[in-house]
Amino acid sequence: MVAVVLLVIGGILTTAAFLGTFYWAGVSDFGTVSSPTLVDSVRYRGDAQEALDPKQSDPTGFIGYTTQIQYKTATGETTAVAGVIKAADSSTIQVATSAGPVVSVPRAGLTAISVHAFNYGKADWGQKIFYFHVPVAVASFLIFLFAAYFAIRFLMTRDRKFDVRSKIAMEVSLLFIILTMVMGILWTKAAWFVWWEWEPRLTTYFILTLLTIAYFVLRSSVEDEERRAVYASVFCLLAAIDVPISFAITRLIPSTHPVISKGGLEGPMLASFLIGMFGMMCIAYVFYQLRLREEILRDRVEAIKTAMEG
Repeated sequence: MVAVVLLVIGGILTTAAFLGTFYWAGVSDFGTVSSPTLVDSVRYRGDAQEALDPKQSDPTGFIGYTTQIQYKTATGETTAVAGVIKAADSSTIQVATSAGPVVSVPRAGLTAISVHAFNYGKADWGQKIFYFHVPVAVASFLIFLFAAYFAIRFLMTRDRKFDVRSKIAMEVSLLFIILTMVMGILWTKAAWFVWWEWEPRLTTYFILTLLTIAYFVLRSSVEDEERRAVYASVFCLLAAIDVPISFAITRLIPSTHPVISKGGLEGPMLASFLIGMFGMMCIAYVFYQLRLREEILRDRVEAIKTAMEG
């Protein structure tokens, strides 16, 4: 009954987080972009006169921008022109002046060029993944630590029920680890424009993924039940060392992976994040409980079969 209630609560919370993420929570800026015209937008960050390198800059990217140009004519005389860039190629820049005529400016003679730009925040739409990626990642960490706790209990008592609970926690942890990796890769592509980067957080979490898979490989390779449980529990404890390392590494050494700082989220963003976090914790617990009940029922059926055969 508790599992059903938590499943409903988790479903409601994660749905609310999903809706909040796309209709309520803000989208942070990821750098800035410029525009030749003023646009009515909450992302407006001001305007400025931007000086370009007359030799290196490509004016073809500034068609429509208001400009001021200084250049030398064929006779060596320095002159200036102001207006809007209408066209540009490798040899000339066409500038429409306020007086009407279009002036052809030779690029070879440029001595100074500036454009007037309106700057806007570039929306980081990949940040929307954050509201689901982080709760799933935190759930994977916590479940892994529960698995390590039950592994310790097993090594202290040699009670099989603790080995079963540790194994189930590792199964749920593996599910959330895979989800974390998938969403993390999607975010990496959206934010960094690459599918993968060997930075500290991604590297240590990838190691955690491999260790979790290795845990199940170890369990399947040992036939004796007692030895299997002992080896798996020891390996689980060793693998759990990577959990705090992966969590804290971005705070200990330089990393391109973002870190949530105090006050780093606005009210609607924080609310959506916390709702998603609590909802994901409920769902993780429900997965664990349902899988545990399945294992308990299986043991009861095996015990009944053994008793009947005896």
